[in-house]
Amino acid sequence: MVLPREELLKGVENRDGVARVIDRAEQALRTWEVATSDFLSPPVLAEVRERFGRLTEVQLLPWGGYPQAERVRVAIARSELPLDATQVELAALDIAGNFLFDSATHRDFLGAILGTGVTREKIGDILVLGERGAQIIVVPELVEFLGANLVQVRSVPVKTQPIELSELKVRPPQKKEITTVEASMRLDAIASAGLGMSRSKMADMIHSKNVRVNWKEITQSSYTVQPGDLISVSGKGRLEVGEVSVTKKQRYRVQLTRFK
Repeated sequence: MVLPREELLKGVENRDGVARVIDRAEQALRTWEVATSDFLSPPVLAEVRERFGRLTEVQLLPWGGYPQAERVRVAIARSELPLDATQVELAALDIAGNFLFDSATHRDFLGAILGTGVTREKIGDILVLGERGAQIIVVPELVEFLGANLVQVRSVPVKTQPIELSELKVRPPQKKEITTVEASMRLDAIASAGLGMSRSKMADMIHSKNVRVNWKEITQSSYTVQPGDLISVSGKGRLEVGEVSVTKKQRYRVQLTRFK
């Protein structure tokens, strides 16, 4: 069975990523077996969900190793077949070292992993554990390779070894509830209020392609946000738009949740 590829790809931002998922879906339809994608970033996953939501013959199940994982693999199967998270093959690795005197960031760990020749699509979330190292989620076929080849991050020697997914040290997201009253539901107004930035600075970030709504890039400050929207601003965090009510003066009282 062939899916309507060009129709599914029409207007998508992340064409290559969505196309690869279509390839896996056609494989699943052809073989009557579960197919699994590489790791998808949130913007790609959002487009995959939106496009595949139109199809009745296939089902998707994203899973990244823990409930709030950002990067996930997607299991794909015919709609008639059972599908659960155990069918998404994942592995976890512990990268242990003494980072007390040479601290490493998420970018440092990612750079060290990519430096071994691994591609980004094979790597899920990276959980930085401060002075003792990090944990990473990867495709299972990388476990042995990274165990042998990931031996240093920054100037720190590390030991990379497999762990169970249940051993991941996942920190719950930090949340802050905010209420703001605004004249409109413009993106620049809501985002600046929720993240404590000036409206002009937020407008600059929007125009510089640093702001996404529901993982889609938005470049218009006047874009109207809706309840339930997720606003992400590069380097600043995320906001979820909650309940919206109109005051007697015809202004908008907006409940926001800020994630750090």
